[in-house]
Amino acid sequence: MRKNWLFWTVNIGAAIPLLWLAWDFGQGNLSINPIADITTRTGTAGLVLLLLSLACTPLMTITGWRQPATVRKSLGLWAFVYATFHLLNFVGLDYGFDLGFILQDGLPTKPYIVVGLLAFLILVSLAITSTKGWQRRLGKKWKWLHRLVYVAGVAVIVHFLWIAKAADDWEPALYGVLLSALLILRIPAVRKRIVAWRQGTTSTATKPPLVRGVKPERATATAADDLRFPAD
Repeated sequence: MRKNWLFWTVNIGAAIPLLWLAWDFGQGNLSINPIADITTRTGTAGLVLLLLSLACTPLMTITGWRQPATVRKSLGLWAFVYATFHLLNFVGLDYGFDLGFILQDGLPTKPYIVVGLLAFLILVSLAITSTKGWQRRLGKKWKWLHRLVYVAGVAVIVHFLWIAKAADDWEPALYGVLLSALLILRIPAVRKRIVAWRQGTTSTATKPPLVRGVKPERATATAADDLRFPAD
């Protein structure tokens, strides 16, 4: 349990918005337009979790901390869960699972649906193929397929920008800036420079100071002794 503290923390934290939404729905705490509330809350939670899953690799690149790799898949799957509820709310509660009504009314008046559906279909394919079995079956194609997560991220941002009101444009724009930063940090040349900077900083910080008249190996011990608390 202590070893997997990050895994449990992330998964419990990811479930909280959904549990909170279920509680508010059951208690009648939603606004006069509950469909809009559910749409907003599931969509925002899904987007945030998707960005967090995309942030795991850049975080490891910058800090050298490897544990985020253990929660990257969980964050992506939770993003898919929220996206599923987001879609079901739209198709079910908003349009009563009436495909004809969606095609006649939804698509002509709400073209952002197409972009959102594209993002969802990508997340479906990534969720289905997230197992080790599918990774073995697809081989090298698996990595290429899962790089589509960035296409899904861009599609979600466009979807959000398209439906946002003018007064709220800053929020999807902020998410767009964050996604752009994550994409830049994945560029091989940028990653190499960051890794080189981190390794250089680490080696400088851990390099023992030279002590006049003391051999280098003894200088290491001297530096370590300096970090001890003095005896009473």
